[in-house]
Amino acid sequence: MKILAIGRNYAEHIKELNNENPGEPVVFMKPDTALLENNEPFYYPEFSKDIHFEVEILLKIAKGGKYIQEKFAHKYYNEIGVGIDFTARDLQQRLKEKGLPWLLAKGFNGSAPVSEFVPKDQFDLQNLNFSLQLDGEVRQEGNTRMMLFKFDYLISYLSQFITLKKGDIIFTGTPKGVGAVQKGNILTAFIENQKMLECEIK
Repeated sequence: MKILAIGRNYAEHIKELNNENPGEPVVFMKPDTALLENNEPFYYPEFSKDIHFEVEILLKIAKGGKYIQEKFAHKYYNEIGVGIDFTARDLQQRLKEKGLPWLLAKGFNGSAPVSEFVPKDQFDLQNLNFSLQLDGEVRQEGNTRMMLFKFDYLISYLSQFITLKKGDIIFTGTPKGVGAVQKGNILTAFIENQKMLECEIK
């Protein structure tokens, strides 16, 4: 199982971080040790003082494939979920300034809390609302119609470079509103009005 993630897939989030529109998907990975399941707590790492939350819709790959045509991509995932892409923003900034990869800022232990996965047929994937609350206050709200690169395109694009395997998870990008967490915070993520994930910061 691998975790593939897409950066800069919502225009307003690109603006809030003063980044440029990439023109094509920005891809990075997280190791399997980043995975947090079953509402496990997140332990704030010692190497950062600026951990940010980024809520994202997740796709779970149902069968292996490579060089997948976009028109067939919908056959490669049956379930969706919601997750949090924790980012050590201070570390990421230092790495970016040196022109170095983001891996350590994105792939550290516990940096990928994920919900349970539910059948995609329950939802309109082209018009899907999702959100994140911090201590009960809504901080991020997104809708998949705002994505620069849609689900099927992402699967097709990724599969041109990396063979997708059953069980792989794809983080599909975050909307605006990202922010810092502190010890004691509780993050709660929703798809539509359905509570899917809760994560305490310790």
